[in-house]
Amino acid sequence: MIYVINKCCHQLLTLARDGTVLSYFTHPQLQHPNGVCVTPAGQVLVCAYVSNNVMQVDREGKRKIAIVTQISSPTAVFYSRDDLVMLAHQSSSLLYVYNSEVNQSLNKH
Repeated sequence: MIYVINKCCHQLLTLARDGTVLSYFTHPQLQHPNGVCVTPAGQVLVCAYVSNNVMQVDREGKRKIAIVTQISSPTAVFYSRDDLVMLAHQSSSLLYVYNSEVNQSLNKH
C-alpha cells in the first residue's frame, strides 16, 4: 500500500500500487497532517501539525489505533533500525524519540 497525506483536507489516503484509492481517513485529532511513516512491523504513523500529535492508524488506513499528544507542531516522522520513532517539529530544535513496539502502540522513550 501507498500512504499519501492530503494536508488541506486533513486526510490520510491509502492507495493500491496501481494508484486506486482504497480509503480516506479523517479524524478530529488529525489537523494538517504533515508526515507519514510505515515501520517494518506495519505501523502507520502520521504526524499532525495543527493538532500537535502523532497518530497510529491501522494498515488499511481506516481507523485510529493510538495517539501521542502534546507534541508541538510535528512536521516529520522517521523510523530507525533501532526500533525508535523520531519526530521533528518546527517549534524548536528538539527531536522526540519513542520506542516502537510490535503490539501496535507508541511509548515515550
